Amino acid sequence: MELRYKRILLKLSGESLMGNESYGINTETLMQYAKDIHLAVEANTQIGIVIGGGNIFRGLSGVNKGFDRVKGDQMGMLATVINSIALQTALLNMNVKSVILTAVAIESVGERFSKDLAIKYLEKGVVCIIAGGTGNPFFTTDTAAALRAAEIEADVLLKGTRVDGIYTADPEKDPSATKYTQLTFDEAYSKNLKIMDLTAFTLCKENNIPLIVFDMNQRGNLQRVVKGESIGTLVC
Repeated sequence: MELRYKRILLKLSGESLMGNESYGINTETLMQYAKDIHLAVEANTQIGIVIGGGNIFRGLSGVNKGFDRVKGDQMGMLATVINSIALQTALLNMNVKSVILTAVAIESVGERFSKDLAIKYLEKGVVCIIAGGTGNPFFTTDTAAALRAAEIEADVLLKGTRVDGIYTADPEKDPSATKYTQLTFDEAYSKNLKIMDLTAFTLCKENNIPLIVFDMNQRGNLQRVVKGESIGTLVC
């Protein structure tokens, strides 16, 4: 299979791991994601992954309940580690080589993230699950994904969601919303589209990293994206 994108950074939301559940990790959804990642690995795609933690704890929601923002974000970082361990376990069950690299020091879980170490693993065909966000409070995991995409010199940042692209409005709330097939970063800015936070967007734009938003819940979509098929919405 000819690849359009040789090295990717895949961003998964914590909420996507819930499947039809209201909290935590849906095993069926987790295994489906692992199978799709396995297919992309078999096609010789080098894959870095950043997962959110919103299915377990979100720092901002904690602030609304009286948590200190810094402590809340630290709890959110640890939630991403839990999700990363779950995904690594699913991948290892499929004999997919993977490692967890963490932005916060948790030696018994994974090695501390560095660009050189990540690229070393990627070039050996090992999936790098990068946990802990940026390691700092006040930054989202979208920003962490954009940052890591730049650091590992990814060809593209793929944002896997439960929606098949970017729409003029939330298609789950507005049935008249229409889908974009391609946008520039400036158009996304001017239209105030809530795709990623502005810090993440700016990192992608300034480092010339295209962003593709696609439906990760559709089996085989990840493989089709790395082949270069027109799936989801491209922002570049």
